[in-house]
Amino acid sequence: MSGILGKKIGMTSVYDDNGVSVPCTVIEAGPCFVTQIKTKSKDGYDSIQLGYDQKPERLVNEPLKGHFAKAGAKALRLLREFRNFTAVKLELGQELRVDAVFAQGDTVDVSARSKGKGFQGVVRRHHFGGVGSQTHGQSDRQRAPGSIGGSSYPSRVFKGMRMAGRMGFDNVTVKNLKVIKVIPESNLILVKGSIPGAKNTYVTITK
Repeated sequence: MSGILGKKIGMTSVYDDNGVSVPCTVIEAGPCFVTQIKTKSKDGYDSIQLGYDQKPERLVNEPLKGHFAKAGAKALRLLREFRNFTAVKLELGQELRVDAVFAQGDTVDVSARSKGKGFQGVVRRHHFGGVGSQTHGQSDRQRAPGSIGGSSYPSRVFKGMRMAGRMGFDNVTVKNLKVIKVIPESNLILVKGSIPGAKNTYVTITK
């Protein structure tokens, strides 16, 4: 599983070879830096840890300062592991750019945090239709959840009952997105369709 870290920039559209407008998401992918190399003999499994998005040294605690110093890398905001990294042969502190991992036409999976929508009711959260009969005295029940459990039996609410609650801000993965274009000089990658999260959300792109 090869991959890279990045940041969602926004959306645009490009024309393909047939003149059809294709909606795309623009992602700033890298540059990333190799901050740790794990091996099966030492750590029990093989993986590569990548870091992305430089931050001031004063914002890093002492353990992470030592971690970055050992790798010969600068202070980074985001760290993620990738198992079975087969894109290129990497060394500690090496810079990894988007064109070394992905090319036009590749199929990728993109993971990110979805937009947080706060506490929402059942109509917004679960697409309930509401009570409906507004002409029969239902003046304040249109968006109510309705009955949630039996009285005598089972005298409780079943687990998993769809109710109001916190919505969004979940880890979401969109699979099988096509890479439309790679712009290495700007560290940009364009993938077909939409991906989770708001602008400037950190994303993980794998293939």
